[in-house]
Amino acid sequence: MAKEWTPEECLDLTRPCEGYLCPLSANTYGVEFLEFKIREMEGQKRELYHVKKPDDAPSDPYPPDIPPELEDQYRLIQYAFPAEFLKARTIGTALVFSVGAQEVPSFRMIERHYFRDKLLKSFDFTLGFCMPNSRNAWEVIYTLPELDPELEKEMIDAPYETKSDSFYFVGNKMVMHNKAEYAYTV
Repeated sequence: MAKEWTPEECLDLTRPCEGYLCPLSANTYGVEFLEFKIREMEGQKRELYHVKKPDDAPSDPYPPDIPPELEDQYRLIQYAFPAEFLKARTIGTALVFSVGAQEVPSFRMIERHYFRDKLLKSFDFTLGFCMPNSRNAWEVIYTLPELDPELEKEMIDAPYETKSDSFYFVGNKMVMHNKAEYAYTV
């Protein structure tokens, strides 16, 4: 049986995860992401990223037994942002998701951002109760760290070496783990 990670253990991680800390089958609550947006909250207030699942797409897009070497195709997203994104102090994300036939008493997301093996920022958000068979919206405002100009240049010069792990919990049980990699272009 695979180790079950707790929120506290995820908050203690000091570098990006090599693999995934829970299988796709851990999502016994049927949480499914339907739409995701990232936008600037200051300055131009522009939308930086937007993806939406088509309304007629099947609700269970994952094959039951994905080999570990193919998991990134389903669980990793790569973002390419303009380099000035690194100067932003506040961004907002909006997530629309659905829940299966079982109620979700408390939904928590822990997100850890790294450059190479250095932790840049950690976020910890909790969304309350989600009704069974419901569609839910969750908006989060992030205050981003001010980066040293030298570190900022290194991040621009090293596309996709800035990474994040997003851990999703129902209570203290991890139900999802996704990853992201970031490139900042000039």
